[in-house]
Amino acid sequence: MAKGKKQFAVIGLGRFGASVAQYLAKMGYEVLAVDENQERVQDMANVVTHAVSADSTDEEALKALGIRNLDVVVVAIGQDIQASILTTLILKDLGVPRIIVKAQNELHGKVLSKIGADKVVFPERDMGLRVAHHLISPNIIEHIELSPDYSIVELQVPSNMAGKTLRELDFRVKFGCNVMAIKHGGEKMDVTPRADKPLQRNDVLVIVGNNGQLTQLEQAYASL
Repeated sequence: MAKGKKQFAVIGLGRFGASVAQYLAKMGYEVLAVDENQERVQDMANVVTHAVSADSTDEEALKALGIRNLDVVVVAIGQDIQASILTTLILKDLGVPRIIVKAQNELHGKVLSKIGADKVVFPERDMGLRVAHHLISPNIIEHIELSPDYSIVELQVPSNMAGKTLRELDFRVKFGCNVMAIKHGGEKMDVTPRADKPLQRNDVLVIVGNNGQLTQLEQAYASL
């Protein structure tokens, strides 16, 4: 891999790992893709910078790949929790600057955090969360969890909200939530929205708040 350009490795090429590797490659980053399954490696060979079949629980194998010289390693191992934990420990010992690991559940995530993972992600849980919020309100385009208590949602302005101003809607008083920005037509982002400007049907509100209060807001506009 060439120096001077940010370099990533993705270990585990299941659906999540392959998706991460593909998107990183599309964005122009150098990506080393690793999996024990030769078929998965072959599928990624023409997508990423390098695709290699290797056992990530073998420290010598990871050393041979030069993985300690990469900027970020994503451990996306599927159901094998033991392999996920051991791989993370090895990467930590090798001095990898940033390690991001997929967790199967909360307990797995706690263990990963304790042994040094810089970030733990829960793709299945997070996808379930997004789907649930969309089912509650079809107007919710995106839901991003900031912490166990606070999130950001993107709310497509429903018909009964169109034409009203932020002052009239008064989310802060009614729901304890704040509108951070408004996207107009999916392109222009207004980060200092005027309180007296009527909202348009194609506007998207970027709202931050407590999870419980956001749920109340979503339910209030669920059928509009």
